[in-house]
Amino acid sequence: MGILEGKRILVTGVLTDASIGFHVARIAQQEGAEVVLTAYPRPTLTARTAKRLPSGPDSPPPVVELDVTDTGHLDGLADELRGLGFDRLDGVVHAIGFAPQTALGGNFLETPWEDVATAVHTSAYSLKSLTMACLPLMKDGGSVVGLDFDATKAWPVYDWMGVAKAGLESCCRYLAKYLGPQGIRVNLVAAGPLATMAAKSIPGFEGMTELWPKAAPLGWDIKDCESTARACAALLSDWFPATTGEIVHVDGGLHAIGAHTD
Repeated sequence: MGILEGKRILVTGVLTDASIGFHVARIAQQEGAEVVLTAYPRPTLTARTAKRLPSGPDSPPPVVELDVTDTGHLDGLADELRGLGFDRLDGVVHAIGFAPQTALGGNFLETPWEDVATAVHTSAYSLKSLTMACLPLMKDGGSVVGLDFDATKAWPVYDWMGVAKAGLESCCRYLAKYLGPQGIRVNLVAAGPLATMAAKSIPGFEGMTELWPKAAPLGWDIKDCESTARACAALLSDWFPATTGEIVHVDGGLHAIGAHTD
C-alpha cells in the first residue's frame, strides 16, 4: 500500500517525460494516487506524454487545458474536474513557471515592467489562483505543493525569475496562514537545476548546471528528477500532517554551503 493510496491529485506542468511534473505524477501513481493533469499551451503533447505514466497507454490520466493566467479557465476548473469524476482533490502540484526572454539571461536592468508582470503572474501569483480554483474540491483539507528554486540568492542569469520565485515563496507562506484553518497545507520543494525544457530556455543556465555537481555536498545529477518527485510525494501524503509554509530543499545540500569551490 503506497503513501498516496486513495488520494486524488491534480498535477500541472507536464509537458514531456523530462518535466518534473511528469515524475511527480509517476511517483504519485506508483504510490496509489489517482492523477489528473493540466496542460498549457499544448494539451495534445501532454496527453501523449500521459500515456508513458505507470497507468499505461490504455488508461492514461485525463488532461484538462488550463492557462493559470486565464480567469475563465480557472473559474471553470472545478466544474470540469467534477465532469471527469473528480468530485474531490486531496492534493495539488504547482509546477508552473515562465518568464519572457527579456527577463532572463542578464537583462535584469533593462527588463520592461510588462515582461516582469508576466513572470510574476505566471510563476508566483498562479500558486494562489490555482489553489483557489481547486479549493471547492478540497473540502476535507489536503496538500498543495509547489516547485521552487532557492530565492534567497541572486543567481547568474535567473534575474526576474528569481524575483518571481521569491514571490512564490512568500505566497506559499501566506496561503499556509490563511488556508491552515481549513486543513490545507501549502509547501514548496526547492530543487537544484534539472535538465527540463523550462531550464534549457534560460540563457546561460548551463553555468549553474556545471557548478552544482561540484559544489553540492551530496553531489547532483541534473538528469535525475527522482529525488525531487519523491519529496513532492511525501509532502502530498499524510506523513507531514503538521508541516505547512515550509520550503524543502532537494539540491544535494548546496543551499547550505557558504562558499562554492571546485
